[in-house]
Amino acid sequence: MGHMVSAPLPSRDFWSGKRVFITGHTGFKGGWLALWLSKIGAAVHGYALPPDTDPNFFALCRIETKLLHREADVRDAAALAKAIHDFQPDIVFHLAAQALVRTSYAQPLETYATNIMGTAFLLDAVARTPNVQLAVIVTSDKIYAEGADAHTEEAPLGGKDPYSASKAGAELIAASFPASVKITTLRAGNVIGGGDWSSDRLVPDFFRAAFAHNVLHIRNPRAIRPWQHVLDALCGYLLAAEHMWHGTVRRDAWNFGPGAASEASVEAVITRLGAFWSGSCYEVSSQADAPHEAPILRLNAQKAQQELAWRPRWPLEEALTYTAEWYRAWQGGAAMDAISLSQIETYCQYD
Repeated sequence: MGHMVSAPLPSRDFWSGKRVFITGHTGFKGGWLALWLSKIGAAVHGYALPPDTDPNFFALCRIETKLLHREADVRDAAALAKAIHDFQPDIVFHLAAQALVRTSYAQPLETYATNIMGTAFLLDAVARTPNVQLAVIVTSDKIYAEGADAHTEEAPLGGKDPYSASKAGAELIAASFPASVKITTLRAGNVIGGGDWSSDRLVPDFFRAAFAHNVLHIRNPRAIRPWQHVLDALCGYLLAAEHMWHGTVRRDAWNFGPGAASEASVEAVITRLGAFWSGSCYEVSSQADAPHEAPILRLNAQKAQQELAWRPRWPLEEALTYTAEWYRAWQGGAAMDAISLSQIETYCQYD
């Protein structure tokens, strides 16, 4: 299928037997991470709220059968600390978040509490758990002050909406926390892939409209984003964790973005998805009261390319194709854990 990109993959030898604690494993990205880690032999403990959509990746892929599952809130400092202490993980991945910009306008205090204090509670628990060697904090490309240039890891932090500001706050917490363990923060661009049913997100909105034979309403068709498949982002997360584990640096941050070839406007992505899905249609809906959204977001991933040899293995066309194939399989009633594991297997053999 299309282009092939050779790049390193997470080490099965490294992850096999590692005890890995994941917050947010009931979400889209966290679910894929839990599935991948369990596939390569890690012992995984998931800590998260119940899935907030129906359907959802967690249930469809039977994630609960592949790990130790705990439903709880990262804002519950005592419960979080006890779960981490009882499991004694080697590595902690923190993905639990209020992750939607528009929701953050409606619920700013909840967004700050989850994304800022949740991160502080997690790092406090990690600092008190002797076995933990590394905390991996997943933030966002939206942490940076707006600008047309591709942001390096040293670019100024910003945030003109509560979500972006809360993620920038999480970065500051991670950079300043007096913890004894290694801490790394990871920043990725727009992530797509099968199993995302989040509200007010382009690809899920497209498939919801296509399945229901409805018109998709687009707010910002000319907004440009660096689209990448969820497995490319997670590959970077796992490689960064391995690098931090073996290295001597105590704090670090990494960008994972696909580069100019996979930057595309919202309208271009919808047009390409429409080619996979006959009968889909959309219209531009201008909203005078629409909340502020950055017109363009670009990440400079040169550091990850040089120090981790990370590259996106699935360029935009492949990312969209595998995403569409996942939703088509779901619509056809397939066993989605098998489909998702098959896509991980394909990704890992894509040389």
